[in-house]
Amino acid sequence: MNKSELLKELRIDRDAPADGSPSRLRLWISIGVVAVVAAGLLVWFLTREKPVEVTVATARAMPATSSGTSVLDATGYVTARRQATVSAKITGKVRDVRIEEGQRVEAGDILATLDDSEARVDVDLRRAQLAAARAQLTEAEASSANAEREYRRQQEIAELKLNSASALDAARTEAEASRARTSSQASAVRVAQESVQAAEVQLDNTIVRAPFAGVVTVKAAQPGEMISPISAGGGSIRTGIGTIVDMESLEIQVDVSESYINRVKPGQKVEAVLNAYPDWRIPASVIAIVPTADRSKATVKVRIALGEKDARIVPEMGVRVAFLESKPEGSGQPAAPRGALVPAGALREDAGKDVLYLVRDGRAARRAVTLGGNLGESRQVLAGVSVGDSVILDPPDGLKDGDAVAARERAGE
Repeated sequence: MNKSELLKELRIDRDAPADGSPSRLRLWISIGVVAVVAAGLLVWFLTREKPVEVTVATARAMPATSSGTSVLDATGYVTARRQATVSAKITGKVRDVRIEEGQRVEAGDILATLDDSEARVDVDLRRAQLAAARAQLTEAEASSANAEREYRRQQEIAELKLNSASALDAARTEAEASRARTSSQASAVRVAQESVQAAEVQLDNTIVRAPFAGVVTVKAAQPGEMISPISAGGGSIRTGIGTIVDMESLEIQVDVSESYINRVKPGQKVEAVLNAYPDWRIPASVIAIVPTADRSKATVKVRIALGEKDARIVPEMGVRVAFLESKPEGSGQPAAPRGALVPAGALREDAGKDVLYLVRDGRAARRAVTLGGNLGESRQVLAGVSVGDSVILDPPDGLKDGDAVAARERAGE
């Protein structure tokens, strides 16, 4: 590089912008705008409305298989009309127990046996007494026959006038006495026979049998324990071997408030749902309304027959029942069910009205609804909800119409 080129490099450019020129000002303005925008975004993010997390379920169509809408709901229990705590007829020590809980037995099956040693000895004694009585009867019959023969001989001799009147009288007396002894001994034999039968009954009483067919629900005694048909009040003596329930006699009993008992009629259709199987709807019908009220609870007991027999139904199970609206006479085919079916947990009461919340465009929409009957854990909504709407379950306190929500489907939907 020559010297002229070096000199050009050292020359000051008079056209270059100085500090504080418009280019630098524009740079600072750009930075300020970016900072303001960032601050605005930060403020919006911090102050923006946070959506409320809610669980939703879809409103379903009323099932076509439903036999009608409910006019009254009640709760009760499964009970057995035929059950028994089986005990022995006598007091004794348990020798053997042949049942277990859940075992099915038939009428007459042996459930347990008691110690029968004394009963057997008594039977043997009575039989020996019977044998002795029969032997004495045989002897008495032989003596009576001999006395009859002697009396006849004395009569023949008396006709020939070869004996005295006293001899004939003595023979007659002996014959009559022999007949009386024979009759008495025959009675003694009958008494001995009855005594043997009584002893055999006592021996049979040491065997405890099932009075009817059913399922064992309780095993109450063990070998070696004392059992008695009468409570001794001490607790050391059992009063039963076990409990048998006739599963064919199961029914439902519910308590209905006096204020609503007019909605229940004998023969009315009922839909029952066991607490243990909430998705299983059991057809049932009213057997009878028990003609007495419980003063303390102001309720009337209603008996309901189960339309299905199933091993899953066991005594003392909790059950919810819906008394269904009767079908009008001459109505032909039942009308298609109206409205939508929503979970009961979605409903709230507000200012005396039934309301629920739907999800519309990410926001809660309050709806006043008109309710119909019950169907298990769901309610029929006649107006205010359409099939397919997303309904908020258990709306949180403070939820208002128009609030932003983040919805998640209920498990199993």
